[in-house]
Amino acid sequence: MNFLDGSLFPENQQKLVITAAPYGPEWIPSDFPEDIPVTMQEQVQKAVDCYNAGASVLHLHVRELDGKGSKRLSKFNELIAGVRAAVPDMLIQVGGSISFAPESEGAAAKWLSDDTRHMLAELDPKPDQVTVTVNTSQMNVLEHMDLQDYAGTSMEDPQIYMAYKEMIVPAGPTWAEEHIRRLSAAGIQSAFQFYNINSFETVERMIRRGVYQGPLVMNWVAISGGMDAPNIYNLANFLRATPDGAMLTVESSMRNVLPINMMGVAMGLHVRTGIEDNLWTQDRKSKMSTVRQVEQLVRIAQEFGRPVADGKEAKAICKIGVFYDSVEETLAKNGFAPNPIAGRQGYLRKAA
Repeated sequence: MNFLDGSLFPENQQKLVITAAPYGPEWIPSDFPEDIPVTMQEQVQKAVDCYNAGASVLHLHVRELDGKGSKRLSKFNELIAGVRAAVPDMLIQVGGSISFAPESEGAAAKWLSDDTRHMLAELDPKPDQVTVTVNTSQMNVLEHMDLQDYAGTSMEDPQIYMAYKEMIVPAGPTWAEEHIRRLSAAGIQSAFQFYNINSFETVERMIRRGVYQGPLVMNWVAISGGMDAPNIYNLANFLRATPDGAMLTVESSMRNVLPINMMGVAMGLHVRTGIEDNLWTQDRKSKMSTVRQVEQLVRIAQEFGRPVADGKEAKAICKIGVFYDSVEETLAKNGFAPNPIAGRQGYLRKAA
């Protein structure tokens, strides 16, 4: 992205898109009973509350009545239908992991099979987005946490701790390309989750080969443990590669969420918050609900003078429902240099 004079002024930035991640599949209800919805009615109401607080995107996971993360697509269909009816303007983004929570005591925290994740393209009603990871990676969500971050929660259990410490994101090239094709064919946008510059570069190559022909909507996921660490150097390096036509949301974990989001608000990027990412106030004196986290970001955006997008505006910023007809159009619309032609190297700016 190019940051010119005035790039940090709110009048030169898009409205802020806030993604709420309120379902927290890594936690069990007793970890935060005041803010972890269990019944379907409670899960729908959580989406309504987040939308009313200022979140325009819902990162969606589902729970069973026993409190465990659901791996049943029928439950996803039920929750999507409920959210659509309750807050029709909210952008629904299904978490592509489905649920990585361990299925039983002592089991690994793992993502479901390739075939099961492909079935997210068949959800009915269909979501606006499904998150897509690219390149198999370690996902040790505990690496940059300290003991106080998960004190008093189920994560203190040594078996559960080890399950999440050893978690892997399976996202090999054959699976990723097929998954993107299926989502696009169903009219569902791929919301790319980039753990570092390498996964971004892989998707750029997919675009140049015609695997993906749509808007580049993505998260920079700075949670360490196989992914970028949350610091300005890693973010700046990622931004240098990001084309100006892309939509970028920043994401981190625990008490890094707020400072990374403040950077995102200031720089014209977009933000994600919620108990899937963080449980605490910055002084760690109390837990902080997803709604309170969203309200905090709305206040911060107001201080920056940056308006917050509503659901319809978020869908327009993300270009929901938009796909392109060719590789050349996809590159141009996203702001990439064109592919070389007859030995000519790509160029960064088009002729007037």
